[in-house]
Amino acid sequence: MRATGKPFNIEKKRVYEAYKAVKSNGGAAGVDGQTIEQFEADLKNNLYKIWNRMSSGTYFPPPVRAVSIPKKSGGQRILGVPTVADRVAQMVVKQVIEPDLDVVFLPDSYGYRPRKSALDAVGVTRERCWKYDWVLEFDIKGLSTISTTRSCCGLSGNT
Repeated sequence: MRATGKPFNIEKKRVYEAYKAVKSNGGAAGVDGQTIEQFEADLKNNLYKIWNRMSSGTYFPPPVRAVSIPKKSGGQRILGVPTVADRVAQMVVKQVIEPDLDVVFLPDSYGYRPRKSALDAVGVTRERCWKYDWVLEFDIKGLSTISTTRSCCGLSGNT
């Protein structure tokens, strides 16, 4: 790899590989209204700008476009749609850090993990239903109340 004089060593090829992954995923335009096809119209320049800003430490993500989608249980959920360029930048970061971070996760962690899916988690759960006669349920919405309910879990105030 050639030295670029930039503070962050990001290969241009990695940015291109990230772009190919983003293109294969598809997706809607972000707040700038630019589609993948429009991004491709000036692909070389667009990828260069991402590489240059990321490798020099001056990349700042633009705002995301808020899209309201219906929930199965009723109501709406707000989904943030990043720009195509930001999705490419996010993919570069993912490809760089994922191999190092993935080994830190426990084998039973399934969310947003490579080669693991919700169906894998369901399969393991089904197997364990035959092995254990207890269930531990965790609601992430209640996560903020854990520190105030230590006594109910048998934890001392020193933990």
